[in-house]
Amino acid sequence: MGFQPDMDARKRRILEAVTDDYINTAEPVGSRTIARRYNLGVSPATIRNEMADLEESGYLEQPHTSAGRIPSEKGYRFYVDFIMKRKPVSEDERARIRRTLAERRREIELIIEETARILAQLSKYAAFVLSPISKAGVFKRIELLPVDSMNVLVVLVIDPGFVRTHLVATGHPLTRQQLANIAEFLNSRLANLPLSRIGASLLREIKAELDEYNTFVDAALEAIAQSLEDRHEEQVYSDGQVNLLEQPEFQDISKARTVLEFLAEDDALYALLSGVVEARGVTVMIGREAGHPSMKPCSIVSAPYEVRGVPMGALGVVGPTRMHYSRVVALVEFVAENLGDVLTRILLM
Repeated sequence: MGFQPDMDARKRRILEAVTDDYINTAEPVGSRTIARRYNLGVSPATIRNEMADLEESGYLEQPHTSAGRIPSEKGYRFYVDFIMKRKPVSEDERARIRRTLAERRREIELIIEETARILAQLSKYAAFVLSPISKAGVFKRIELLPVDSMNVLVVLVIDPGFVRTHLVATGHPLTRQQLANIAEFLNSRLANLPLSRIGASLLREIKAELDEYNTFVDAALEAIAQSLEDRHEEQVYSDGQVNLLEQPEFQDISKARTVLEFLAEDDALYALLSGVVEARGVTVMIGREAGHPSMKPCSIVSAPYEVRGVPMGALGVVGPTRMHYSRVVALVEFVAENLGDVLTRILLM
């Protein structure tokens, strides 16, 4: 969690109470409400003074002059990092998640779709799942299979369990033994390297060392480079955007439209979730932390999922900043772990 800001116990308890109450009611919270509902052992006047201090410090905001207070982005961040207690996923929900994923054991695309659906249903927000990213894997081997005298099928095997194929023209005839020699050399240089470490400079070095087969090697290395850059097979599956319209914050259709338009942009979601793949554990982005002005009224709770210990994709939930963080953080973590387990079993069959 890093550096913990200095805040005394009473202010923490009042910030917690304001945040919990606002999450549950979507209404600004006054000092009398806090005194009546949370039994803090101090008067409404004392609570009012503490809330004024929290507002001055940037943890609370007053949306209208006559209204109570609501948490600011800074207040939500402190709540998530230092106050919130995760609410465990219930046994019924755990069983439902496991059952849903187990029913699609061999169909990865359907598993990803069902994961987005169950995550949206249980969170009651919008949910997104990024399908496995091959670039997050490890180079296992390359096979060069002759199709005819002038064409070779380049087969890239990526751990854990991905295969990419490219048909490459050789430029001149190559024997099976020559292809075997080239494949053996490429495997000696590339095997067991994370794909993220196979860059242009390494491929140039390999090209120079295989100058004898220059034309074909150029094409073969280009096929490898294309596989590293190609994301057409990686998709963002989404569900539950309509859930956002049920939130009081998005009754204003103009505010809802900007959020929904952003969530409809696959490239934007891909960029957002692909950055989560290398994260460790659950990430919570509040308001402007997402880096896009359209997402200012929203929070995103996301986590990577792993296949045999390798981060391969990510999933997340998008809701208002007034999100049930304690519940959603635990839910996202549990679903990510179970999705990774199911995909591991499938890909290693």
